[in-house]
Amino acid sequence: MSPMSTPIRILLADDHAVVRAGIRQFLESAADLRVVAEADDGDAARRLIAAHQPDVAVLDIQMPRATGIEVARWSRATHPAVGVLILTAYDDDPYVAAALQAGANGYVLKTAVPAALIRAVRDVHEGKQALDAAIRARAVTLTEVYEPLSERELEVLALAARGYTNKAISAQLTISDRTVQGHLAHVYGKLHAATRTEAVMRAVALGLIAPTEP
Repeated sequence: MSPMSTPIRILLADDHAVVRAGIRQFLESAADLRVVAEADDGDAARRLIAAHQPDVAVLDIQMPRATGIEVARWSRATHPAVGVLILTAYDDDPYVAAALQAGANGYVLKTAVPAALIRAVRDVHEGKQALDAAIRARAVTLTEVYEPLSERELEVLALAARGYTNKAISAQLTISDRTVQGHLAHVYGKLHAATRTEAVMRAVALGLIAPTEP
């Protein structure tokens, strides 16, 4: 970095302080990167993005109060100039797809070497897509746009996520078992899911329904 250049300003969000400290050390080993704020949950990440207007927000997926995917979607809608890089341990297709559809500019796994993370931050800052090598080959299919679910389909899926049987869903919504089956079949098709569990997992990852309490 030349004396006159401006460092890339980074917001780092992860709910584990030790992990944040390690990531910060990796990032700031590069002279052109500077962490200007840290958040330990999704709500704090949104507040700090609004307050600091960083060049790049580096977000974990699983955080209290708001997931990294929810923060990414909010940031792209309200602060489009802020680049978004997801840094996570999850390489499951639904999470990757949800992050990309939420507008994340990059997706890197925590197993990446420091040089790869630094390069990803620089790429996102330059407006490039930064994908982990393990994910890059699947990116084309992962960015496939899912057909939106209707309000009734979302209601059915939300009840299914809470463990309701088809019969219980039909009683709750005052519709027939057959109608419930039809709605679930449409949901599976729209989310490209083969099972109820897979449909629920993808819907949660996409932010379509709220995660259920353990």
